[in-house]
Amino acid sequence: MSLRSTLVAALSQLLFAALLSSCSRPAPSDSAGSAGAAAATAEPPAATPPSAVTPAAASARTRVIVFAASSLTDAFNDLEKGFEAAHPEADVALSYGGSQVLKLQINEGAPCDVFASADEAHMQELVQAGKAEASQVFAKNELTIIVPLDNPAKIATLKDLTRAQRFVIGAQNVPVGAYTRQLLAHTHESYGAAFEKDVLSHVVSEEANVRLVRAKVELGEADAAIVYRTDASDKVARVALPPELNIRARYPIARIVRAPQPELARAWVDYVLSPAAKAQIGTRGFLVTQ
Repeated sequence: MSLRSTLVAALSQLLFAALLSSCSRPAPSDSAGSAGAAAATAEPPAATPPSAVTPAAASARTRVIVFAASSLTDAFNDLEKGFEAAHPEADVALSYGGSQVLKLQINEGAPCDVFASADEAHMQELVQAGKAEASQVFAKNELTIIVPLDNPAKIATLKDLTRAQRFVIGAQNVPVGAYTRQLLAHTHESYGAAFEKDVLSHVVSEEANVRLVRAKVELGEADAAIVYRTDASDKVARVALPPELNIRARYPIARIVRAPQPELARAWVDYVLSPAAKAQIGTRGFLVTQ
């Protein structure tokens, strides 16, 4: 055999041996494919349990819109939880503000199921206009003087109120503002007519609701203010008013005539008037009716 033939035969044997070796190894692509197939057939990880009220469940609940005076914020927030527990189909939407503002919104056609006012005057306007059903008083309140914790004007009694160089009250059409003016008018016999004029001469701001009145004192922008007793927070000091001069605020509630959800509106009114709800309102400092 020639040298060339010998080299060709040897080269052919080497190529054949390499081919056999490559066929005996598992192909990388086969291994990856097996892993992918195993992953595809494996059970997916357990999903995180949904919350008690899913978005879908929340959207299925019926919204009942309650307009309420600002001073009812804490009390009605408490009642919302109990009502929704008793009526799982309901989603209570609470809207707070000055009673005069809420009355105006109802008059202008804002969607509303129930109105709870801090006075009877604004409620009666709606009743007489045929916008609200007959109302019932469910709670009462009283006034108090509040001052900054350091009490820079050294106010200890109602008579000291003339020392306040920055006095804040509610606007005249706001229930707490109207009650404040009634209180000052009651002082004529005890302190003289000049007392009311002197106190009112130091008014630096008239606010649209009682929470805004309180905020002025909390922020140090007033030496004194008059709010409901239930609105005296731990950020202010309270100065009690003489019982014989104090004013008792009355809180009526009524269903709106064109309530979008009349049945749930009636249920909310009945709930607020129930003994259990009134007891809960009483824990917030209100005087509840029997």
